[in-house]
Amino acid sequence: MGKIEENKQLKLDALFSSAYDLFLSQGIVKTSIHDIVQKAGVAKGTFYLYFKDKYEIRDRLIAETARKLFLAAHAELQKSDIPSFEDKMIFIVDYVIGKLEKNKPILRFISKNLSWGVFRQAVTKTEDDTELSSMEYFQQLIQADPSLRLRAPETMLFLIAELASSACYSTILENEPVSFEELKPDLYNAIRAIIRAHTLPAAEHP
Repeated sequence: MGKIEENKQLKLDALFSSAYDLFLSQGIVKTSIHDIVQKAGVAKGTFYLYFKDKYEIRDRLIAETARKLFLAAHAELQKSDIPSFEDKMIFIVDYVIGKLEKNKPILRFISKNLSWGVFRQAVTKTEDDTELSSMEYFQQLIQADPSLRLRAPETMLFLIAELASSACYSTILENEPVSFEELKPDLYNAIRAIIRAHTLPAAEHP
């Protein structure tokens, strides 16, 4: 990497780091582009070289945070011997929620701002260093279970993501209507029910 490219990367990293800190500490509504560039030590024009507005940098930060969470969950999943897609999904959800439960500012940031479009495009890497979108990654998990055929898998994943996200926010951050530990069995049963509702009977397999 040449000196010019290195300087560009340093400025971009500073913008990401500053925006992330500010979004976590004071929220996106109270954070201005001026705040971000001032904390990063760069000119406002530099910000607009990389981002259209603060919502674009927010989306990229959320995608990167989601990528890191799923990458860590995938690494742990590879150490296990879980055969079925249903159990793999519960493992991943449990792992991600466990990490978010320990870092409530990140949970608040993600839960309030994670859209399906951002989640869908979040990129992770497999053990052979192949980059995959979240949808491609979950498609691989589905294909790894030869006994499984699903209808509308993207709709299924959307429902699971929305359910888990809203349940986390209410129970972990607000302890309502019950604690997360109390809710966990019902949440995971609901996720299993969503998967089974989208599973085709053996007679309908192509």
